[in-house]
Amino acid sequence: MKLIAFYLPQFHEIPENNRAWGNGFTEWDNVKKAHSLFLGHNQPRMPLHNNYYNLLDDGVMEWQIALAKKAGIYGFCFYHYWFGGKMVLEKPVEMLLNNKKIDFHYCFSWANEPWTKTWHGAAGEKEILIPQNYGKEEEWESHYQYFRRFFRDDRYIKEQNQPVVLIYRLRNIPYFNDMIRYWNRCAKQDGFSGIFLISMDTWRDRVSKSKWVNGTVDFEPNKTRSEIMYMPLSLQPRDKWSLFWNRFAVQKIPYSKLNRRMFMKVHGKNEFRTVFVDYDDSPRRGVRAVITRGSTPKKFGKNLKNVIRKSQKEGNWYVFINAWNEWGEGNYLEPDSKHRYGYLNQIKLVMQKNY
Repeated sequence: MKLIAFYLPQFHEIPENNRAWGNGFTEWDNVKKAHSLFLGHNQPRMPLHNNYYNLLDDGVMEWQIALAKKAGIYGFCFYHYWFGGKMVLEKPVEMLLNNKKIDFHYCFSWANEPWTKTWHGAAGEKEILIPQNYGKEEEWESHYQYFRRFFRDDRYIKEQNQPVVLIYRLRNIPYFNDMIRYWNRCAKQDGFSGIFLISMDTWRDRVSKSKWVNGTVDFEPNKTRSEIMYMPLSLQPRDKWSLFWNRFAVQKIPYSKLNRRMFMKVHGKNEFRTVFVDYDDSPRRGVRAVITRGSTPKKFGKNLKNVIRKSQKEGNWYVFINAWNEWGEGNYLEPDSKHRYGYLNQIKLVMQKNY
């Protein structure tokens, strides 16, 4: 069983964020400004030993990967931001590519949405900072040329000699069948058997019928949470204390009930499951946050064990974890001041005992 954790590379400065938010902005700014919205709310969250790292500093990624490997994680899935040839937040994965001493697997998830200001917690209407332009063959060629040097890296995750690529909003790409067909042709010219394309299943964005799509992955908790939020209010799972501890219009869902609903869904071959650590995007969205209540390392470990066993019966050998370091969503495996190494230790226990 191979565990792949989603990885957010937004813990270093980039000019685009500096222009939008002021010099020095990183995801840590959102994390540090968070505050408790109700009694018992786990905010603000702080990394263990106040380790507000900069991903461009020497040794940071080595430290992260050492933790991940010790726990039993197979690789990271780096979010990839490409806007018609323009990129942002690309430096961390390029540093990994160039550092051959780091022995760890990785792949890409193309987060193919416009770069907007509300993505980082601004109030009001979305302000598009960088539009998403898809283009046609010339653009597809340019994009593949960027991928090529990563695909050729032995550490890049491949399935049956096919580099694994996830795409977040596949339906947003006007000619996605033509684009993937073109990428497959390029990959075969490079000696691969094609591209192993995984569409990220966010409920309404499921694209699995195309012959160019090799599999899907549940993007949780977003997928199941969205399903629940569209249910009649009387049927939505609620925490028994929800009427008392919420002072604001915060949307909240019990962690255990959400996971039970996720677990009961039927999956087939190459329909990969995801376990999530926790979810609380109040550092980005304030009182408009969505919060899951009740996550603990022990509950996470139980969910992971159940999902791995279920995936094995379904014939799938990848399980994704959301996330390694989504601190702005309260969704991270990295050690913090409350649980320390609790979530990573649960992975280690599960993998050592069973897999």
